[in-house]
Amino acid sequence: MNEETKQKIKARYEQELHKGERFWPDSIFKDVIVSLGIFIVLILLATFIGVANEPKADPADTSYLPRPEWYFLFLFKFLALYGQIPVIGKIEWLATVLVPALGIGLLTFLPLLDKSPYRHYSRRIFALTVMGTVVLDMVLLTVMASLPVPPTAEELAASTTLQAIGGLWIPAAVLTILVIIYAFRRSMYWESTRRNLPLWVAVAGSVAMVAMTVVVSVRAAAYPKPEEAEVPSTLVDQIVAGQDLYSVHCVECHGDDGSVAVIEGVEGLDGEEITPINSRDVLYTITDGAMYEVIAYGRPNAGMPPFGKTYGGELSRSEIDYIILFMRYTWDDRFEAPVIPELFPPLAEGEVPSYDVHIAPIVKRYCVSCHRAGKDNNNFLMTSYEEILTTGDNAEHNLIAGDMNSYLLQVIQGTPIMDPADPTKELIGVMPPKTKLKSNVVDAFIRWVMNGMPKTAEEAAALSVTPEATPVP
Repeated sequence: MNEETKQKIKARYEQELHKGERFWPDSIFKDVIVSLGIFIVLILLATFIGVANEPKADPADTSYLPRPEWYFLFLFKFLALYGQIPVIGKIEWLATVLVPALGIGLLTFLPLLDKSPYRHYSRRIFALTVMGTVVLDMVLLTVMASLPVPPTAEELAASTTLQAIGGLWIPAAVLTILVIIYAFRRSMYWESTRRNLPLWVAVAGSVAMVAMTVVVSVRAAAYPKPEEAEVPSTLVDQIVAGQDLYSVHCVECHGDDGSVAVIEGVEGLDGEEITPINSRDVLYTITDGAMYEVIAYGRPNAGMPPFGKTYGGELSRSEIDYIILFMRYTWDDRFEAPVIPELFPPLAEGEVPSYDVHIAPIVKRYCVSCHRAGKDNNNFLMTSYEEILTTGDNAEHNLIAGDMNSYLLQVIQGTPIMDPADPTKELIGVMPPKTKLKSNVVDAFIRWVMNGMPKTAEEAAALSVTPEATPVP
């Protein structure tokens, strides 16, 4: 920097210094305005976007995939892609310690490295392009970390390679080219224009990064997004979730109302005497914490298996809490139960129920506890629409479209199926064995089977005949 330039900068500095700005109220006013704007943005984000609900943390849940906050996603994605590099990919400290340390060190010493007297963007193409490349790569890595995982190993390998090219190799190549060109910036052209880099270099680097972002995003958009499990957020939703879980895991021994004192029909526990869990002796004397431990750990000496994932069961901490809430608000007279919605929407005259809307909630509440894998159920599974229609030792008789003699319709109406080879022996008993279904539930099953067992609401609507749609003679 020559003496003339120094004098110009000093004169301009003195001019700005005399012009100045008061700390109070000028600078404070600006800070307040910016802070207020940020606060309003945060309020809007919290109101209209919010944070997705998640169940309680459960250290025993090995299926849970922890994810960092969005502002750290780029670093974790960088580590994941960096791990794909042969040889050095196994040395994690290079990516977790060395690279971030170099980045922080560069930002710390940048004022000492960049001694250019010029501040206009047209004369700082190198610095802006380097920082733009880094920021754009951080955005690209954040986008990559949010994309769905390909379903097959081959597609996963191809997607990882593509992401490594876009997230590592192209940015590294752009930065390398920038440094090389900057090192030889003293050509006649650049000195004459007072630019430390030609503008086309910045444009080319940005185009390459943006193009890679588009390619990766379009490719990932073809993969199906994983279904996110809905987490009950309100008390009513949690009670309903607890009732469904109780119906699957507990009703077989304790009954749908928790009043069973002698277990019947459960292999290995038939005739076992137990305390009714809906009694005051249980609800008044056992705290929620103690009840949680009983459900999670079980009672091995009494034949009750553990249900908590910590002890080898199927239920998470939140799911056990939902069961306890259901028990409290249903049977404990010290708790005032909120209004619980109906299990399924009421059916109008001539309306045909669908599996998705009407039958699935009924099956989950009353049938799945026995009709799932590992239970004595004549191999009749009911955990999905396809299983209901195709499984079972008597699959050809269980559900017959338009036939009132279907086995399922008979047993839910209280008529057992007798063995054709021995009319004195029951082939299939009344279902469910410990519960009498409400009339609206039985009616829904009858309408569903008699109208061809439609799966979706659209299929059922096409079959429905409402009074308004009936032609007047």
